[in-house]
Amino acid sequence: MLNLKLAWRNLWRHPRRTWLTIAAMVFSNVLLVFMISIQFGMYHRMIDNTLRLMSGHMQVQAEGYQDLPRIHKVVTGVVALAEELRQLNPEQVRVAARAQGFALVSSEERSYGAMIMGVEPAFEPQVSNLPGLVKQGDYLVPDSDDQVVIGAALARNLRVSVGDELTLLGSGRDGSFVADVVYVRGVFDSGVADLDRNVIHMPMQRFQASFAMGDAGHSVVIMNHDVYRLETLKAELQPALAEHPQLRLLDWQELQPGLRQAIIADMTSAWFMYGVLIILVAFSVLNTQLMSVLERTREFGIVLSLGLTPARLGRLVMLEAFLMAALGFVLGIALGVALVAYLNVNGFSIPGMEEAMARYNLPTHIYPSLNVWVLVLGPAIVWLGCLLASFYPALRLQFLHPIEAMRSSQ
Repeated sequence: MLNLKLAWRNLWRHPRRTWLTIAAMVFSNVLLVFMISIQFGMYHRMIDNTLRLMSGHMQVQAEGYQDLPRIHKVVTGVVALAEELRQLNPEQVRVAARAQGFALVSSEERSYGAMIMGVEPAFEPQVSNLPGLVKQGDYLVPDSDDQVVIGAALARNLRVSVGDELTLLGSGRDGSFVADVVYVRGVFDSGVADLDRNVIHMPMQRFQASFAMGDAGHSVVIMNHDVYRLETLKAELQPALAEHPQLRLLDWQELQPGLRQAIIADMTSAWFMYGVLIILVAFSVLNTQLMSVLERTREFGIVLSLGLTPARLGRLVMLEAFLMAALGFVLGIALGVALVAYLNVNGFSIPGMEEAMARYNLPTHIYPSLNVWVLVLGPAIVWLGCLLASFYPALRLQFLHPIEAMRSSQ
């Protein structure tokens, strides 16, 4: 308790210097809380937006389908399985069955190859943004039969529009010849060239009949309300899949490894800048503590000559740094959390971003991530850096000789 009182009193011998150092810590802590929460909020948005176009947060697939997609690698009873998984947690989990094959698509004038996706019209909008990106006509409905929705680039290439006829030629699951005639119900524009040029959505029942799939499909797409809680959801879904040993439950990191690598690369560059900021603050604390030690050299020599050990003096200096860092930590966390909490409710938008995001059927505001780990991580590293910076001034006291110290003019 005595050391605590002494450290607190020593801290305020020069209040202006102490407050300037604390202000530097508070500023850096608020900036780190804001930047890290925005960064993780953007990652959440990036993951969610990317996965909503096609893959979803997780998928149930046949063994080996992810590595080498083939039409015969199927999930038997795919619609029934999707309904079973849907009932496990209907409030937070969205599930839709899919199947896919390739066909030559012909209009009256042109022919192009495309990927035909069999979807559940009633549930596909819950796991994908594409249904909301239909710019001409309408998306599929449960009673759609011979209708399809195609990408805008493919529609231009084929020179077709809503209501026009398309002929599909391909190969079915059993190797049979696929020939079907369908009509364009809608045209979507996702802004992603590969999707707009190559993808056609067809009702699942029509796809299964045309491609000789029976009751099978190729995947069950799963979207959770929170991408950061997929491990919990994965544990909940595994028992339901235990009766299907030939199936695999893959999360987004397995489905989209490139997205994970992009996030890691961005995080690495961001933490390099955060590290520079933390080092600058640590040097500020080092400067403050070193000045404090040097100007008290004479005093330290006197107390050393009276029998006080250098180790105890070192602990006193460390305690002063601890108290100063703690003040910066608490004030920085308080102000940072207040700022992030406000933005988490109201969000903010970058000028010019609203129009671009609305075009792709995406939210127009950015919301920072609000969780304890994200909020505390940056300030905790600053606090640790400040403590490490105080080691050098404390270490100087271990080599201080009482007589030389008392002769010091400092």
